[in-house]
Parts: sequence; C-alpha cells; structure tokens
Amino acid sequence: MNLLLSLLDRIGAWVDRQADWLLPSAARLVFAGVLIGYFWASASTKLDGLFTPSLGAYAQIFPKAFEAAGYDVAAMGLWQRLVVLVGAWSEFVLPLLIVLGLFTRLAALGMSGFVIVQSLTDIFGHDVAAGAWFDRASDALILDQRALWMLLFLVLIVKGGGPLSLDRVLRGRLSRLAT
Repeated sequence: MNLLLSLLDRIGAWVDRQADWLLPSAARLVFAGVLIGYFWASASTKLDGLFTPSLGAYAQIFPKAFEAAGYDVAAMGLWQRLVVLVGAWSEFVLPLLIVLGLFTRLAALGMSGFVIVQSLTDIFGHDVAAGAWFDRASDALILDQRALWMLLFLVLIVKGGGPLSLDRVLRGRLSRLAT
C-alpha cells in the first residue's frame, strides 16, 4: 500500500510541475477551438461598418430600451452607441489577444466582465432562463455554459498565457532590455 501511495505522490508531483505550461496552453487552445468563432460571429452582427453599429446591435445589447424607442436608432443616445461599439470591438479584440497570448491576463479579465454583462443582458434584457446549478442537467445556456467559459478565463487570469504566448516573448525582450 505504501508503494502505491508513493507512486501516486510522485505522479501527482510530476503533474503539478506541468500545470504552469499545460493549463494556460490548454485553456487558450480550447478557447480558440470552441469560443473565438462564437464571439467573432456575434461581433460581426453588431457592426455595419468600422464605427457604424447595426440595427441588431441595439436589439441585442439594449433590447428593452430599443423596443421602447420604437426600434428607432436615432432615438438611442450617444451612451448606447458607445457601449455597442466598445462591446462589438471587444468581441473582436479580446478573443484575438487570448489566442495570441498577448496581454492574456488583462484580456481574460476583460472577457470575464464581458460574459457577466452578456449573461445579465440575456437574463434580464431578453428574459432567457438562467438555468440552475446542481440540477443534473448540464445544458443551461447561461449558468452552466458560461460557468465553464469563466473557468477558462480564470485559468488564464491566474496562470497567464503560458510558454507559447506573445506575453512570454515580450517578457523575454523586456528582461534583455533591462540588463
């Protein structure tokens, strides 16, 4: 029994040593394979031009306010326009930064905030059922799905971009310049 426990301890120690490169690399790979397309497709529906929000963007981000304005874009204020533009560009830029591993922690923190706002908008603005945790069903669009997304972001916030990232390249260049 002691031999088995010793073997498990050695394997566990080896796995622990791999965490610093494996977790962030895997998180970025999973994000690239599963979520970047989702966010870029979503962002592309929000812009009719570089700085021109689409009609659908207001409906997605400010559903009740846009309905109350009679779906008239001119009735929406500068604040709503800025939020739509920042939201759309965030959906393009932040995922790209994560995949490249550039400013990874900051990009993952930004994506966390984005997903929180997105989820609250879905629940309270679009009246989408949030679902529930600990209910045997793993397919609730909001709580279950987005909790997994947040776990990816948490790994990146805590561990950074990993060894195969532009963060690592920049860190190496900055340290050489400092010496």
